[in-house]
Amino acid sequence: MKILVNFLMIAAIIFILVNLVYFFSNKTYRKSYFSTALFLKLFFVSVGVVIGFAFLYYMMSFKSLVIVEGNDSMAPVDPSFSNFLYFSGVTMLSVGYGDYVPVGPSRFFSLIESSLGVLLPTAYFMKALDSSKDEE
Repeated sequence: MKILVNFLMIAAIIFILVNLVYFFSNKTYRKSYFSTALFLKLFFVSVGVVIGFAFLYYMMSFKSLVIVEGNDSMAPVDPSFSNFLYFSGVTMLSVGYGDYVPVGPSRFFSLIESSLGVLLPTAYFMKALDSSKDEE
């Protein structure tokens, strides 16, 4: 079981990295400040990263406590995939509400995920502006 969990954690990390490589791969888009193709690419990559991190948190929960309630009780959160998906989405999109708090090694991964949540939209705008300048 432990080998399977380690394998699935590595698979989740590779899935996240593949989504990021796909996003930053050099593609051409039509001349526009807003590219529907680029926007959809950002959306699906963001969804992929959220699902990948949720799966990573879920696999980590087999080894140790991953998230706790953010109130004074610090009670462990039920380790269901839906809770991890919620936590992952909130972390990626808003750097957390505070209702769930990462503990242990998941703190490191939540920092990476929240950084991606800030950097991916920024990269989208930079790429959209860059592609519109190249075609002028």
